[in-house]
Formats: sequence, structure tokens, C-alpha cells
Amino acid sequence: MYEKLKGVVLNTIRYSDKHNIVHIYTDRHGLMSFAVPQGKTHAARMRNAMLMPLSLIDLEAAIRPGRDLSTLRELRRNYPLATLYSDPVKNAIVMFISELLAHVIQEPEGNDPLFRYIEQSVQLLEQMPDQIANFHICFLYHLGAHLGIQPNVESYSTGYWFDMTDGVFVPAAVRGHMHLQPREAQVIHLLSRMTFANMKAFRFNREERNRMLDLIIGYYRLHNAAIGTLRSPDILKQLFI
Repeated sequence: MYEKLKGVVLNTIRYSDKHNIVHIYTDRHGLMSFAVPQGKTHAARMRNAMLMPLSLIDLEAAIRPGRDLSTLRELRRNYPLATLYSDPVKNAIVMFISELLAHVIQEPEGNDPLFRYIEQSVQLLEQMPDQIANFHICFLYHLGAHLGIQPNVESYSTGYWFDMTDGVFVPAAVRGHMHLQPREAQVIHLLSRMTFANMKAFRFNREERNRMLDLIIGYYRLHNAAIGTLRSPDILKQLFI
């Protein structure tokens, strides 16, 4: 039976000489995989353009429980994304977010708050004209709430360490756990106040921003073993002053 869904494209992987595998995060069924024919026809080029990373689409899919690959019948854009692919800075952010999401999202069940967060974040990035240097940091921090790993900021006090293992602030390091010293723990607490609306007010230099990116990715790895080597952060680190 075919069902109408909304989706966010995560990535496309070459499967054979004739087909690619496209991973799409959907609103009702979580992560789904589709075998999509390759081709050089006009229709194939149009389809490929709609399957770029983080494209927001409407689709009709055959839902067959227990099947690794689903059948994609109909595909339409549901939100125009122009600057995400033409602006090199936004495109680098897109590549990073889509690569990370492809690692952390594995569940074949719907999660409406997570889907809406991703969808709205993509729309906001498309709409923002400039001053987006902190976008990926803000996105990463608040994504943690939807994955169940957001730090417990209520445990923070000045001079506390951040226990990376338990996601809480502590007065002293705990043996056997990974920690951030108080200076960097304070930055993690500061990030809890950042939103897409106020992120322009947070002034970081390149070194500080890159360190935060490394710390947050490291925190994600501690809590999600599926995150392997990421290629896109190295590109992001070269973009912002």
C-alpha cells in the first residue's frame, strides 16, 4: 500500500550501475531507504535535483514492514531551496548537517518533534541572508534534546566541570568519566542560551568555534557509537573567521 509522506533527504549512495540508494527521514516512518534508478534523461535529472541533501519533499512510498528497501512512486518538492546549493557557505553547512544526521538517525519509527526540528531548521537556513557562522553550532546543541542527550544545564554552577559521560555539571571530576574543565564547561552552559534568533549576538573567533564543534561532536560520539569519521567538519572549519 502506498502512503503519502513528508521527508528530508539525508544522502544518496551508489548501489550499482543502475541504481542508487537514497536515505530519507520521513515524518511517519522515520528513516527509510529507497532504490532509485540512475539515468541521464530529463526526468532523471529532475528527480536527482529533488534528492539533494536536506531537500524537503513530499513523496508516496510503498510501506512494507520488514523490507530493507521501499518503493518510491511519486516525488515533489514541498519547499524551494535555492541558496542552500548556490551559496558555498550554506552548502558546506548542509553537507555537515546531512552527514551527521545520516549517522545519528537510524530508527525506522516516526518522531514528529525531531522531524519538525530538522524541517524548520532547513527552512530557516534557506531564509537567512547572512551571519550564519554559528548556525551549525546552534543546530547541533539543540538537536541533542531530540536525541535524548542534551546537557542538564540545571546542574550548572560557576566553577563546575562538565561530565561528558553523564551529561551533567559536577563540582569535581569523576574517576573514569570524560570531562571538560570549568572554562570550557562554562561555554557549554552558554550555548544553552543560543537560539537561531539570537545566535548572531554570540561572538566567537574561528579557533573558539572550531573547538566547540569538536567538543560537541565528541560528546555525540560518547552517546552514539554509530558516529564514525566525519569528513565535512574539516571544510566547515576553514570557512568562518
